Amino acid sequence: MDTQRAAILDAALELLAEHGYAGCSMAAVAARAGVATGSVYRHFPGKAELVAELFRLVVSREVAAVERASDIPGDVAARVVSVVETFAGRALKSPRLAYALLAEPVDAPVEAERLVFRRAFRDIVARHVRAGVGAGVLPPQDADLTAAALVGAIAEVMIGPLTSGNASAVTELSTFTLRALGASDASHP
Repeated sequence: MDTQRAAILDAALELLAEHGYAGCSMAAVAARAGVATGSVYRHFPGKAELVAELFRLVVSREVAAVERASDIPGDVAARVVSVVETFAGRALKSPRLAYALLAEPVDAPVEAERLVFRRAFRDIVARHVRAGVGAGVLPPQDADLTAAALVGAIAEVMIGPLTSGNASAVTELSTFTLRALGASDASHP
């Protein structure tokens, strides 16, 4: 059963990356996994639950990558920019999947997972903002609010590059991040 469940999740991930949420029907997942549609339903009550689990798996990896990227040596602002650049760079490697996970209209269980993970990204940024304010290298600010605003801005800005393939916005997003934090952007290329 575990092997079959893993094959179903792998097939769903492939379809999500190729066709987005709309192309990830239970029948399509079953066909890709080489199982009967009923077998998919034995593991998942419906498409929303399947994609919600897939979302948790994929986005957990992204949160971990961003967390690792934020633990670089250097100043706090550089750490937050590293979060932005890591998130954007990884998203651009699989734009259709990233768009599906980030912005495509989805069912309520998947949207609920989106909110959980936006908070996870926010918490990573907020931790560094709080540290910067505490160290006196960033101006006083509400770290959670600043982080939530940055995560929202990143998500909104990335929709363009993910749908058009134009990645030039990522550099501007890094500059925007520094300015939003109240940090100098003079040293950022």
